[in-house]
Amino acid sequence: MSRRISALLAGLATVAAMLTLPALPAQAATGAITGIGGKCVDVAGANSANGTAVQLYDCNGTGAQQWNVVGNGQIQALGKCLDVSGGGTANGTVVQLYDCNGTGAQNWTVSAAHDIVNVAANKCLDASNNSSANGTRLQIWDCAGTANQKWNAPGSGGGGGGGFVVSEAQFNSLFPGRNGFYTYSGLVAAMSSFPAFATTGSDTVKKQEAAAFLANVAHETGNLVYVTEIDKSGNYCDTSRPYGCPAGTFSYYGRGPIQLSWNFNYKAAGDSFGVDLLDNPWLVEQDAAISWKTGLWYWMTQTGPGTMTGHNAMVNGAGFGQTIRSINGSLECDGRNPAQVQSRVDNYNRIVGVLGVPAGNNLYC
Repeated sequence: MSRRISALLAGLATVAAMLTLPALPAQAATGAITGIGGKCVDVAGANSANGTAVQLYDCNGTGAQQWNVVGNGQIQALGKCLDVSGGGTANGTVVQLYDCNGTGAQNWTVSAAHDIVNVAANKCLDASNNSSANGTRLQIWDCAGTANQKWNAPGSGGGGGGGFVVSEAQFNSLFPGRNGFYTYSGLVAAMSSFPAFATTGSDTVKKQEAAAFLANVAHETGNLVYVTEIDKSGNYCDTSRPYGCPAGTFSYYGRGPIQLSWNFNYKAAGDSFGVDLLDNPWLVEQDAAISWKTGLWYWMTQTGPGTMTGHNAMVNGAGFGQTIRSINGSLECDGRNPAQVQSRVDNYNRIVGVLGVPAGNNLYC
């Protein structure tokens, strides 16, 4: 597994306000709605009675998590509508399941920025207390652009994968022997924190970026088999950092889809999305949503030993080879380990073939 030696601290800007929201799609789309922690929007107990709580829960594919996003503003499950309790408009008003009645309490719009907004209240669907725990109640709150208000909904970048250029079927075909830890829904949920990923440029560029990311991930993890580095004896503690290595000198080994390593990478990644990974790096091997986020964080914000991020390399036409340089160039590029470079290129060619786009130029570093 790779050992990266450099990282740049990167902050993620918070979207503070919403202005105009695009309308819902004219046709209904059905599937799961995923949010913070990769969890699904769920009807408690699969109960269709009026007033049943709507919550977060582990995705399980049941009818309690199948939502029909209808062109008239309704979001339905189990034959009932997603409803703001009592038609309330105050922060913290909970949402529930209720008979569809066409009132403002049931009028929702799903934005391209992954917000689900109750039009009457002009507030966002929100996971209370910024929690991703099973049973977390959903409510409405002032739209703030935070992770607990970002949703992947069917037909709009959705939980069914409609907004990701790699379908769930393609993902499964690319990684048939993957570890169950690496779920498609977890990846799609993590993408809501990095909205430019695989959404920038032409359809070909979008698919090339997705392929480039997944190709590097495939190399780092043995086709999504390994969650952690095989050899954990390496010392990835940079003691020159003022915060040190509170989790222990040998605790910052590679984890997750990009095999994040080193204490400074854990601190920077955790700081960027509000999780203490410096003190608890094990979260990256325990929480699939956090794990995928670390991979996308590195891809979108870090140049590593290269001169550009993986994202910029693909959307600006520098080519796949520059993504290799950014991830592990100091050990692989410029003839240092051509076999490893070839492995990444082979993965990339395989994935663009599945997605039906050309590989482009500058594949090697």
